[in-house]
Amino acid sequence: MPLHHHGRAGRFIFVARRLSKAVLTIIVIVVVLAAAIFFAVYHFLNRAQPFALGEHCEVKTSAGTLDLEIEQAQVAATIAAVATRRKLPLRALEIAYATAIQESKLLNLPFGDRDSVGVFQQRPSQGWGTVEQLQDPVYATQRFFAALVKIKRYQKLPLHEAAQAVQRSADGSAYAQHEVDAQILSEAFTGRVPKAVHCWYPTAEKPVAYQAAKARKELVRALGTTASSGNQIGAASARRGWLIATWSVAHAQKFGLHQVRFAGARWRAETGHDGWLADAKAPAREVELT
Repeated sequence: MPLHHHGRAGRFIFVARRLSKAVLTIIVIVVVLAAAIFFAVYHFLNRAQPFALGEHCEVKTSAGTLDLEIEQAQVAATIAAVATRRKLPLRALEIAYATAIQESKLLNLPFGDRDSVGVFQQRPSQGWGTVEQLQDPVYATQRFFAALVKIKRYQKLPLHEAAQAVQRSADGSAYAQHEVDAQILSEAFTGRVPKAVHCWYPTAEKPVAYQAAKARKELVRALGTTASSGNQIGAASARRGWLIATWSVAHAQKFGLHQVRFAGARWRAETGHDGWLADAKAPAREVELT
């Protein structure tokens, strides 16, 4: 009897060991599958993130934060560059921004009320220029500022009155509601606030070719002559450098720029949503485009 009892116990131990190995095998398989699924999902989410985030630019200063479409950021950067070229005071830029927000939401519209077109909704029939000229943000901005500086004591006027003196719209008081947004844009796009603007967008199915030379040429149209060498654009001051860097980020998608580096910081297109990150080797006197 004892031997018979011992035999049953042995069989039980043997079966238990077989079960333990089977359970262990199942656990290992489950862990491996879970890890594979985790890494697959992680990789997928990383690839999908740019598409989920869409195309936008964030503008952030101590006065507040704005969310812009990329075209709006490009227009805002162009207006700031033209104002800087003309050596206009910040108030002139604020008036221009408030006007552009009210008239077109900072978009280069091909249509408008009656024959109005462009960022400032200027009318060819009123002598502002041809339709083609007015749909060039650089030209349209130049014409706006040329009219603004002719307004006596425009810097002392309430913003909406100065804008209305240029635009002569149906309801001049509407410009006033955009004054705070105009102040945020003015501080950010003139380079007064470093790293204030960053943009992000998914990679296009047919990526735009790298066109740094074309980007520099377009920048010069708005900002004026700027020293450059290779893929670097000279910056006589930190403020001017950040204006150029901001302009470059806003136009990165258009000209196929992958990275903008300046003053110890870098922005990369592939991680644009992360904003400006530290880069100790980023040049201090040139904005580098790659």
